[in-house]
This record gives sequence, C-alpha cells and structure tokens, in this order.
Amino acid sequence: MNILTLSLLSLAMSTDAFAASIGKGASLKNPRLINALKLGLIFGCIEAIAPLIGWFIGSAGSAYVAAWDHWIAFVLLVALGVHMLIESAKKSDTQPQPETKKRTLLATLLTAVGTSIDAMTVGISLAFLNVNIYLAAAMIGLATTIMVTIGSLLGHVIGAMVGKKAEAFGGIALIIIGIWILYSHLSAG
Repeated sequence: MNILTLSLLSLAMSTDAFAASIGKGASLKNPRLINALKLGLIFGCIEAIAPLIGWFIGSAGSAYVAAWDHWIAFVLLVALGVHMLIESAKKSDTQPQPETKKRTLLATLLTAVGTSIDAMTVGISLAFLNVNIYLAAAMIGLATTIMVTIGSLLGHVIGAMVGKKAEAFGGIALIIIGIWILYSHLSAG
C-alpha cells in the first residue's frame, strides 16, 4: 500500500469522528482552539490505537487465511464503506441542543471509541496486506486529530449537514480502496 493510498485511508477513517466533532461544535457558542485541540487529540489517539488492535487480531489469524486475504480485506472495506454511506443517508432525528453543562471526559471517550470501531476493522484487513501498521496508525491518528480539531471549531458555522457528506466521502473512499486491493491482488496473481 503506497503513501497516497494510506493518506486516502487516513482521511476516510477520520470522517465519522469529523462528523461527530461538527455536531459537538454546532452545540457550542464560542469554541476555543485549545478545547478543540484537546478533543482532536483524544479522538486521534484512540483512532490510532484502534487499527493496531485490529492488526494484531488479524495477524493472529493471517496464516490461516493467506490465500483469501485480499478477499477478506475487500469484503471488510467495502462493507464498512457501504455502512458509512447508509449512515450518511439517514436523516438525523435530533437537532444539536445547546449544552447546559460541560461534556464529561467519559462521554468524550465513549464517543471517540464508538467512532474508532471502523478503524479497528480496517486494522484487521491491513494485517493481510504488506503495510507498515505503525505508519498507517500514525497517519490515521494524525488525520483524525486534525479533522476533529477543525470540525469542532467550524461546527457552529457549518452545522451538521457537512458531517453527513464527509461520512459519505469516507464510505466511497473505503469502497474504492477495497476494490483497488482486490484488483491489485487478482491482476498480480
């Protein structure tokens, strides 16, 4: 997997966290850079750990599925991409409500873990490919940190509408990466 593909993957993995941060920013009257950066770092660190966990899980079973690894990566990435597209198409039933008290660290951590499940799934599929998982995890974490920081700062301006479009873009990117992985393995063999 080349650096361009890893960059696209990193951006795709950050879109659901970006959407969540836009929602958070939309509920704030005056977001501050330091708070946005803290939020970005929390999401980024968790998003960087998730593919490592997935990679270790996938590596444990990769010897048993070596002949089918490209198909597994393809199915996982395309399924996750389709799921993200479906989620982006759903209408939000709730409008952002003004916060009356600060969001707790636990709620922030749970949101970050919830948005990083897809990165763990991608980590499983990366175990079947020739990828430097530490570089991939660092790029995913950095992209998420930047996107969440930007999303929480701009959320009150651009609203939740952009969040759904960002998630759709991420889903399309994952589908393209899954197809590319399958194509490259089938055309090489």
